[in-house]
Amino acid sequence: MDLDWVGRNLSDGEDILGLLGLHLLLALTPVLIALVVSIPLGYAVSRTRAAAGPLLAVAGVVYSIPSLALFVTLPLLIGTRILDPINIVAALTIYTIALLVRGVVDGFRSVPTDVTQAADAMGMGRLRRVLTVELPLAMPVVFAGLRVATISNIALVSVGAVIGMGALGQLFDLGFRQGFYTPIIVGIVLIVMLALVFDAVILLVQRLVLPWNRGAAT
Repeated sequence: MDLDWVGRNLSDGEDILGLLGLHLLLALTPVLIALVVSIPLGYAVSRTRAAAGPLLAVAGVVYSIPSLALFVTLPLLIGTRILDPINIVAALTIYTIALLVRGVVDGFRSVPTDVTQAADAMGMGRLRRVLTVELPLAMPVVFAGLRVATISNIALVSVGAVIGMGALGQLFDLGFRQGFYTPIIVGIVLIVMLALVFDAVILLVQRLVLPWNRGAAT
């Protein structure tokens, strides 16, 4: 472990710190986009009954597509350059939606029927019932899926190094090309730390916004 190399590259925004910032951008942007898309989509799927199974199966198939194949194929479909960060964001957004939508569906399905019936008996409209009753009760399951999706994205961004756009994953490429293991160790440590930090942040947010679920949020 060459600490001098670490010190030199920490002072240069184009190296470790720059790659760290890029990694965060590429990993978290798809999560935010997918969360906005997955909640209404998951609610709609949860209400389709017979069609829900095939739709979730399709989501599972999409998630099983190798990330590298998707990174390479997307430029042909959306007309971007292969080194464009948009390719990574688009691919990870697709993966995150495929992963999150199942959690959203399970969350809405976990809402007790007697609770929704009570809301209807109180004269709540559908939109108000979804926003103030069903969604809050579904959120513990959604948060569980969100934690998995966020950690998965933080890891998957590094695969983009194969096409020259992997943020911290580029440290792996540098280390293997030069037979120099310090960048590899630094990349692994930073990626693991990011995963742990953001898992803790999501758990903290869950406890703050869902105080009745604090005992179950572990």
